[in-house]
This record gives sequence, C-alpha cells and structure tokens, in this order.
Amino acid sequence: MKHLGSVAALLGLLIAGWLIWRDDPVAILHLLESAGVGLVLAALVHIISMVPNAWDWRMLIRDAERPSMATMLQLVWIRESINGLLPVARIGGEIVSFRLLGRVGVRPETAVASLVVDMQLTVISQVVFALIALGYVLEHTSSDSARLAGRLAWGCAGLLPVLLLFALVQHARPFERAARTLNRVTSGKVYALVGKSARIDQSIKLIWRQTGVVVRYLFIWQTLQCLGLALEIWVALRVLGSDASFVTAFVLEALIQLVSSVAFVVPGNIGVQEGGFVLIGGMLGIDASTCLALAGARRVRDLLFFAPGLIFWHVAERSFGPRRSTAVKPGSANGK
Repeated sequence: MKHLGSVAALLGLLIAGWLIWRDDPVAILHLLESAGVGLVLAALVHIISMVPNAWDWRMLIRDAERPSMATMLQLVWIRESINGLLPVARIGGEIVSFRLLGRVGVRPETAVASLVVDMQLTVISQVVFALIALGYVLEHTSSDSARLAGRLAWGCAGLLPVLLLFALVQHARPFERAARTLNRVTSGKVYALVGKSARIDQSIKLIWRQTGVVVRYLFIWQTLQCLGLALEIWVALRVLGSDASFVTAFVLEALIQLVSSVAFVVPGNIGVQEGGFVLIGGMLGIDASTCLALAGARRVRDLLFFAPGLIFWHVAERSFGPRRSTAVKPGSANGK
C-alpha cells in the first residue's frame, strides 16, 4: 500500500505523456506560450474560490472556538497545497489542518468533526453539481456525447443515496463504536480513546443539527466556491484563445472536480486531470489541444500557488498561532 501513490503517479504520468504525444505537443506548447502572463492571472483567480471555502469550513466550528477568517484562509491554502501536490491520497491536508487547528485553540473533537462534515458536504455538493452539469451536456451535445453523459449521470445518481446514508450513519456513533471494539481487542488499552471518540460523534451530530449552517454550506458557499473555480477555468480558456462560455467552464469544472475526487489516490491527479479535460472538453466541443493546454495551465497554477503553500506550511508548523490548552475541564465532557 505504501507504494500505491508512487505507482499511481507513474501510471498517470505515462497517460499524460501519451495524451500529449498523440495529439500535437507543438500546438499545445504554442497555446501555453501565447497565453503568457494570462496564465498567472488565471492562477490568481483561484483566490476567489478559497474565500467561500474558508468561510463555510469556519462556520462548522462552534463560536467559542472559531478561528479568524484570515487563519481559515491560511489553513485552506495549506490544505489545498498538500492535497494537490503531495502523495497523501487527499487526506494529508486534513491531518495537518487538524494539528494546526489545535494550535489556535480548537478542541480535537471539534476540529475532527469540522473536517469530517466538511468532507461529507463537499462530496455531496460535488455530486449535485456534477448531475446538473451532466444534465446540461445531455441537453446541448451530440447523441454520442449525450449517451456517455447519460451513463455518467446514472453513476453519479447512484452515489447520492450512499452519501446520504453515510451522513445519516453519524447518528449511530461510528467513532465511539469503532473505539469500543478496538478497546476490547486491546484489553482496555485504548479506553481513553473511547471517551474522545464519543465526543467526536457528539460534535458531528451537533453540526448536522444546525440545519441553517448545513443548508447555507451546500446552497450558498459551495455554489460560490464552484463559481469561483469555474471563473478560473473560464479565464484560463480565454487566455488560451478559446471563446467558450462561462456555462461551459462551469460544466467542465463541476465534472473535473468529481473526477479528481474519485481518483484521490493519484498524486496531483497526474494523467487523470489531463484525461478528464480531454474527455469532458470533447463532449463540450473543445478541441483536444486546448483541453491539454488547459490542463497545463492548471499545472502552472499548482506551481505558482501550491508550491509556495507547501513552504508556508513549514513556516506555520513553527509559528502558527499560540498553542493553547484544549483539555476538557471536569464536568464539561461535551465541550460546553
């Protein structure tokens, strides 16, 4: 298992190289060269999508422990940089975020609950946006593309009940039950973990009971985030010389986000992103060279934006916020 990321990265690199070679490497390079400084502009647009991402995650943390917006923006930058560039199966950023949240006074159970619910709601919203995007493809593309989109739509629709069931199962105290089982297996050596796991389950349930927060997360903040990412795609397409509409960029982004989430084991989505752009862009009438140049533009974004994020992560590990006690006082088992 420890070599799975390396193997997936190598396979993805081979796929990306093959896609570029079979198309027209010179044309792709020319598109990127002609875009010039426009690629930097497209990369900077990514900041727009980070703001609602930071805000909705921040709202999942209760008032008494909620970090500042500036802190959450820094955490989003670090989390995206780690998940986007390192072979960590897209969870390494969450692990680092958990540790850094503790540095600014967020209790462990609150931090874990916010990360778990954030991931749940993000995946649910990605599936919903992908279904909307596939509906657009079915309505506005050729019969061959429509048939492919129809198959993908059925696949996405099949995921929704699973995701909703996963959300509902939180009420069955999964963390506490798993810890109790482990406690029995280890003859009581993880008894302390059972108590903490119970608090995690309780914190997750408390978030889901905040209907207004959950609804705003799904229908306002996630929508704004997706629109921000679509704007990034649209700007990149424009500087690459494409006249694709913003709606096309939204559909492309909604589907590529879902593809990236499914292929989470591939570091940096190498090969997956390139193949996804070619497949989805082809359904939307965008030529393969432009799609591959668009994938290249996103790689430029990763280098300009996420590589510095990794450097900032190491700085943050030494200086991020004052370390404050997160111990639960007697009589406050629920963290209240």
